[in-house]
Amino acid sequence: MTGLLRSAWSAPSAAPPPPRRVWRDWALVALVAVLAVIEGMFRTDLSQPVLMVIVLLAVLPTVLWRRTKPLLMLVVVMVPIDLLLPDPVLYTNLFVMVIVYALYRWGSGRDLMIGSGILLVSLGLTFVRGGGLNELVGGFALLLTMALLGTAFRYRAGSRRRLLDSIRMREREHLARDLHDTVAHHVSAIAIRAQAGLAVAARDPRAAQDALGVIEAEAAKTLSELRSMVRVLRQGETAELAPSPRLDDIEQLAGTRPGGADVTVKVEGDDGSIPPPVAAAVFRLAQESVTNALRHGRQVTRVDVLVEADEGGVRLSVTNDGDVAASPTPGFGIIGMTERAALLGGTCQVGPAPGGGWVVTAVLPRVGWAP
Repeated sequence: MTGLLRSAWSAPSAAPPPPRRVWRDWALVALVAVLAVIEGMFRTDLSQPVLMVIVLLAVLPTVLWRRTKPLLMLVVVMVPIDLLLPDPVLYTNLFVMVIVYALYRWGSGRDLMIGSGILLVSLGLTFVRGGGLNELVGGFALLLTMALLGTAFRYRAGSRRRLLDSIRMREREHLARDLHDTVAHHVSAIAIRAQAGLAVAARDPRAAQDALGVIEAEAAKTLSELRSMVRVLRQGETAELAPSPRLDDIEQLAGTRPGGADVTVKVEGDDGSIPPPVAAAVFRLAQESVTNALRHGRQVTRVDVLVEADEGGVRLSVTNDGDVAASPTPGFGIIGMTERAALLGGTCQVGPAPGGGWVVTAVLPRVGWAP
């Protein structure tokens, strides 16, 4: 039990961190302030309406810092409301529920435990002052509702973050596989050349034979280490024996799909000099873009894939004539595509095309990968 409490106490704040202050925060402050003044003017059952309105207006700005310092803002609000103000209180004091939600949505484990204690003490004071059992149960139900809402959204955001991290790691794994295939090819060539050198070393000086022996040993060791590394990255998956895809392999995506959509592919400027990691990334970006267009697009009749290679790098454009409803957050496939492009120092953008339809544009540089 002690270990569980210690673990809860040391739990970190919610991830990702809270967003910056937005205009809705200021709007909320202004709305509550206006309602508090109106309530103080027209309610006749308040013993000290001016004092109540002044205290509420004094603690109302805590709403602006509720995400970054939820526990402190809760203390600043609850102490004067519980200790200074007589009963009955203003209905607009319910703005405190926004801070309670923020506590459970963004607070650390220490904040949650201390804040929960403060809220329970506040309920106890309400009951002691003669609030009655009905008011006690209603207040507890309201606080519990806000706490559950904050906890639910906290868990949802954390779950999405873990899923995004998993997608990013998978893209890194795919890139590592492509790099492994490329490096393994060159290292294999080194080993073969070293073996050939050993075959004719009898006619050369002793030093040349020793050097070739070192080359063979180091090349074989490097190849073994690379295979071991990728075996761990694959997490038990079977190794892919097929070579890394090249730019001209993108032409395999062309054709007519069962739904009737035509996929056309055009590759320009490919002279075989594009670094294999870049070529493999462009192929997978094109493949994912075509798949997304056919799977998620509505009334898609044509998908055009254009690949342009030059001295600077490769530009990919995948356009379809379908209608895709814009989402407030990008899908996981899009996130994976942008992550893969970013790992190679490039960019990937997805959005509506100027003339209608949907377009994916990716630019990957040669820099850093040229032999």
